[in-house]
Amino acid sequence: MKIIIIAALDKNGLIGNKNSLPWNFSEDLQHFKKTTSGNFVIMGKKTFQSIGKPLSEREIIVLSRSPEFNPQGVKVARSIEEALSIAKEKVFIAGGASIYKQFLSRADKMILTVINKKFEGDKYFPNFKKSNWELIEEKRGKNKLLTFKTYQKV
Repeated sequence: MKIIIIAALDKNGLIGNKNSLPWNFSEDLQHFKKTTSGNFVIMGKKTFQSIGKPLSEREIIVLSRSPEFNPQGVKVARSIEEALSIAKEKVFIAGGASIYKQFLSRADKMILTVINKKFEGDKYFPNFKKSNWELIEEKRGKNKLLTFKTYQKV
């Protein structure tokens, strides 16, 4: 199975503020939709709640240990193993911070939108050993603050 982390982070690795994105770049949201459409997407309960609804054209798997958490339109998994058993040959990991941290060692690839600006917030992308990852693609966005980087695990 191919496990791909997809995230947007500022130049300090910030990914969130009070359970929401600290920015709003339509180009990044379109990139996320285009990249993940037609695939399984795993996210944590807080990330799902911040979005507020299932994402169209994707099979959403929400990781939650809470037995009473059972929203409509998504699959709920109580463990990483259960989430991966639901997903098919390819799955995107869409956060939040603790979900990224749990999947970092299992991921084959990372697709990161790097925002060349500093924002205020409280959640950060986990540190990763750069030597374990090779930058295989880098594209500037139409918005000059955005750079789309794809890493492959070495």
